[in-house]
Order: sequence, then C-alpha cells, then structure tokens
Amino acid sequence: MNHGSLSDAFGFLRAYITNPLLVGAVIPSGRALSNLITSEISVETGPVIELGPGTGTFTRALIARGIPQEDLALIECGSEFASKLQHRFERTHIHCMDASRLEAVELFEGRPAGAIISGLPLLSMTPGKVMAILDSAFAKMRPDGIFYQFTYGPTCPIPRALLDRLGLKAILIGRRLANVPPAAVYRICRRQPHPGVGTRTQLISHSI
Repeated sequence: MNHGSLSDAFGFLRAYITNPLLVGAVIPSGRALSNLITSEISVETGPVIELGPGTGTFTRALIARGIPQEDLALIECGSEFASKLQHRFERTHIHCMDASRLEAVELFEGRPAGAIISGLPLLSMTPGKVMAILDSAFAKMRPDGIFYQFTYGPTCPIPRALLDRLGLKAILIGRRLANVPPAAVYRICRRQPHPGVGTRTQLISHSI
C-alpha cells in the first residue's frame, strides 16, 4: 500500500469513527468495485454527478473511462474529504453539501447529467432522507439517466415500496466478493409512468 493509499485509509477510518452513519465504511472502496460501478459509463454518457466521493476512488475510475474532469460534479458533505478532492481533481466541480439539497445547485451550466454514481450509505438513512436524495438526483438527470448505487447489504438498499412510490426500478448489475467488505451494485432508473405514482410535488412535501 503506497503512502497516498495509507493516508486515505487512515482518513476514512477516522471519518468513520467520528460519524459512522455518514461514512458507512471503514476503508475506501477497492478497484474491483470501482470498475463495476463505472462499467456502463463512457464519454457518451455526458456529465456525471458523484454523491459521497470520499477519497475519490470512483472519481479516478470515471476519469479513466474518459469522463473529462469538467464534466464531473462531486457532492461531498465531509469538509476534510472535500478539501482533498479539490487538491486531487482541480478541474472538477466540488460542492461541500448534503446530497438531498442537490436540486438547489446549478451544475454544468444547466446541462442535465447522464448518470449519478452514489457512494452514500443509504442503509443508515431514514426513508424520508433516501427519498429526498433520489428525488433531487433524478431532477438533475436526463429522462434516461441512470443512478448507480453500491451496497454491502444482501439486497437493494432502496426498499421496493420506496422505488414504487418514486416510479423507479432497480436492477442488480453485479457483485464483487473481492471487495472489503463484499459489495453489490444496482442500476436504478425511471419506469414508464403509470397511474398511482406520486408526483414530485407530493414527494417533496415529505420531511427528511
């Protein structure tokens, strides 16, 4: 492990000890998981938003797949992580903020994103918080935009009832047992509209 990786690991552990509900892991994600969660993304995807980038493991994978730094928006609520990201990825758009407030931020001069990569610990959040994050995230994407979420749990971290309420569907795209701990990645996208699905106005009214 090189000095930078060791520093990241200690930084991640320190952040986890300070606020385990916000970080959700004791070490950064591994290369196998990074390759999986970015596997469907290319330069044709267009702008990409990353939620909870931490030390930038997924960010590096996105750049390696051809996404220009100028087309990356990194949303990180941890000030220490945000500072490191600014130093490492100077041309990306970094916002130190809560991901549930994403809709209030102007990104990419108004161009909608083609995908969102999420490293957020959704399992440790309330359903209202998860709903607010997803609602804001999909408001920032094209109609065909995809939300990629990884989890250490055995099933999708977004309950079926919540997916139904938001008019979304989740598909498992793979698992990486080599990751520490083992992880899975889900592709979350919009369903075709059908009667009974709540409107965004109704959803926003729910408290976080």
